[in-house]
Amino acid sequence: MNRLTINCLMTALLAMLAEVVLASPTQPQSTGKAPVGGTATKQDAIEKSDSGGRKPVVLIVGASGSVGRLAVAEAFKRGYETRALVRDPAQAKLFPEGVKTVVGDLTRAETLPEAVNGVTGIIFTHGISGNNARGAEDVNYGAVRNVLSVLNESAHIALMTTVGVTKPTEGHDWKRRGERLVRASGLPYTVVRPGWFDYNSDDQHRLVMRQGDTHWAGSPSDGVVSRAQIAEVLVASLTSPSANRKTFELVAEQGAAQADLDPLFSALPADTASHHDAIGDKANLPLREEPERVIQDLDDIRHKFD
Repeated sequence: MNRLTINCLMTALLAMLAEVVLASPTQPQSTGKAPVGGTATKQDAIEKSDSGGRKPVVLIVGASGSVGRLAVAEAFKRGYETRALVRDPAQAKLFPEGVKTVVGDLTRAETLPEAVNGVTGIIFTHGISGNNARGAEDVNYGAVRNVLSVLNESAHIALMTTVGVTKPTEGHDWKRRGERLVRASGLPYTVVRPGWFDYNSDDQHRLVMRQGDTHWAGSPSDGVVSRAQIAEVLVASLTSPSANRKTFELVAEQGAAQADLDPLFSALPADTASHHDAIGDKANLPLREEPERVIQDLDDIRHKFD
């Protein structure tokens, strides 16, 4: 057999092998990069359901904000049916294709029933800065009250407030009252009090969860953390039993991000049952001195979902 014939046979054989390979089923390739909250895939989240067998559906309140947009993307990446609460339908362009936008005003409860219908998790990333009393009550507190008031089925609540929330100011006090509503509801919950957004350095990604809210400087010295890590922790808390009834400040210190958040959640003591504040919080916002409307809201929501 001459060289030309051998070459022709080898070419034909290689072509046949290529056809076999192309026709064979392939497995998706891993990027090798583990998310902060673990290695959950989209299919993992899709296959999970709550104890009632419902498909996991997550609503993000404050979805158009800087942390909210990242929380939407993280929930969608993990396979949740993801809803973004917006005031303007044009904001749909802020989110990945496939995310459902629901129009509503978080300061008006009557606009919110569609947004919460059938949800198994709600992530709150809303909030206003400063000490405008009316705005703080309407947004920092009112959004939590209004959403919970129209929610008719149990859902895990992941509420973002702020580091230093127990330092008395108008803005902080109304955020803290929102936390109290979540605890009083009887729903499973996680309250995340993040440090200063994106003030961390390039080598500062090792997450630390503190309790007691003892850092009141009002500057990055209270703790820093990236917006992306805040979003990942909020989403991860929805399906971690270790995160239930936990309140903590979230900051990042020097070192690499952890691939698994469950050990961090597990190390935290849970909030005291039936207590309106987080474990270790200062008793500097006495319930007996609260406005009558706030007391009534607590009474209305207390044990609604037990």
